[in-house]
Amino acid sequence: MKLPASFYKPLSIGAPSPFQELPLALERMIHFFPAHNEKVHAKIPDLIPQVDVILGNLEDAIPADAKEAARAGFIKVARENEFGNTGLWTRVNALNSPWALDDIVEIVSAVGDKLDVIMLPKVEGVWDIHYADQLLAQLEAKHGVKKPILIHAILETAQGVKNVNEIAAASPRMHGMSLGPADLAASRGMKTTRVGGGHPSYGVIEDPKEDGSSRIFAQQDLWHYTVARMVDACLSNGIRPFYGPFGDIQDTDACEVQFRNSFLLGCVGAWSLHPVQIDIAKKVFSPDVDEVKFALRILEAMPDGTGAVMLDGKMQDDATWKQAKVIVDLAKRVAERDPELGKAYGL
Repeated sequence: MKLPASFYKPLSIGAPSPFQELPLALERMIHFFPAHNEKVHAKIPDLIPQVDVILGNLEDAIPADAKEAARAGFIKVARENEFGNTGLWTRVNALNSPWALDDIVEIVSAVGDKLDVIMLPKVEGVWDIHYADQLLAQLEAKHGVKKPILIHAILETAQGVKNVNEIAAASPRMHGMSLGPADLAASRGMKTTRVGGGHPSYGVIEDPKEDGSSRIFAQQDLWHYTVARMVDACLSNGIRPFYGPFGDIQDTDACEVQFRNSFLLGCVGAWSLHPVQIDIAKKVFSPDVDEVKFALRILEAMPDGTGAVMLDGKMQDDATWKQAKVIVDLAKRVAERDPELGKAYGL
């Protein structure tokens, strides 16, 4: 284990110093685009102002014979566009694949100063983070990259879930984690072919009724336990948890419910795989207007966060003050990106 005195030291001479605290950023959705698809490249300038993060995908859903084209396509998109306050990410191929090393080396050498985050799939333990951490430092030093490139891990194997706390604490380069439900389901031997969301056979049933009438069955969330573990691991280490993909593009109602469950549990955002999911993520991961207004009243009534007051017949104390501050801090970041919503918040 790295000693505390060395934790924030660059891993290569000439590499930028690691962040000691993550830069503030609004990341309600990570919007994926297939980096090998030239028709999609033409839509990127219009997408950039609509999303908080745009990610060029090189991994799953990219055919093996298109991997090099995806890598080159991402570099082209990065070079040809300005991203302003929209984050630029890429998901490289898994570290045990034939493409990962070239993905990282070529992208950092070509557009390292524009890249904010590299998303690593199928992270199983600290060894994956340590390898990528050292490699990125060497490449940053070699190519004069001025800002450290962060690492975002996808939690999509049983071993990764087992090691989630250690992964979250592995490096100051850690940005956060996303749940990868499809690969995780396969790794766990779960009996579902769905990408995220619930399953009609997974639930609880009420006790038998004396009159023999039908019993109510309530579908449950397959991912509640894993999301909660991921949130605790991330937040206890100062990094950010995300829900991952929701695969049924047409079922916007179920997508919104799944996103909202993860938001309430502590996730800061989710993946959007199709433009229709962008507005869902914006809606869900931006706090409700009435919630913000009430949170502002709590902060106003307790300026120093101590004591207790009654608001609308309910007691508010230092614990609810902390809850209110979480909501208001997020609302302020949303207001910077969306002035109209900021006006509705009263900010």
